[in-house]
Amino acid sequence: MTQVHMHGISNCDTIKKAKKWLTDAGIEFSFRDYKQHPPSAIELQSWSYQVGWEELLNKRGTTWRKLSEEQQDACNETTVCVLLSEQPSMIKRPLLVIQRQQDGQQIQVFVGFKAGQYATIFKL
Repeated sequence: MTQVHMHGISNCDTIKKAKKWLTDAGIEFSFRDYKQHPPSAIELQSWSYQVGWEELLNKRGTTWRKLSEEQQDACNETTVCVLLSEQPSMIKRPLLVIQRQQDGQQIQVFVGFKAGQYATIFKL
């Protein structure tokens, strides 16, 4: 059995595109809005382990740019998960978590949306 969980912010255009792609492809998924239900630092550590902390951190957004230079400089593998749990707008989106339960549980994490990437992920 495979479960697909998308994480992001509801009003994000990229989230809307990714949701549409999954729906059009007939892939069932759940959605978690970071603004309503921020991920914990422990969840973020798990995702960071899979994709790398630099991949999780959105440095192009206004939330990142509003941080002081000192805060930005202090951001590293050790501190990023706490920062992202406090400022979930800085998590790149969408974040897709796929749980496959065949011979045990396998979790895969993907960041961002490109139609070709999703086609490869879901073997379409």
